[in-house]
Amino acid sequence: MKLKKQNFALAAGATMGIIYVVCAIFVTLWPDFALRLFGWLVHLVNLDKFAGDVRITLTGFVIGLLQAVIYTYVGALLFGWLHNKFLK
Repeated sequence: MKLKKQNFALAAGATMGIIYVVCAIFVTLWPDFALRLFGWLVHLVNLDKFAGDVRITLTGFVIGLLQAVIYTYVGALLFGWLHNKFLK
């Protein structure tokens, strides 16, 4: 079954955008716990040494959101293209 690349990429990009916003809210409300969770995710014991103070600015939020959505969209387009190519 062929994948509609554009629809798939838009859905993936929107999903990542939503996850990014939820993550930013989480970091804003509970920065210490968010930093600890991130440390566990990337296998760092002392993340404070590398991350320092955790703050979200409006500019950083918007630029990060755009990057997350665009990278996910492009990755999903590539995935859809490859998926359809391998079906042949």
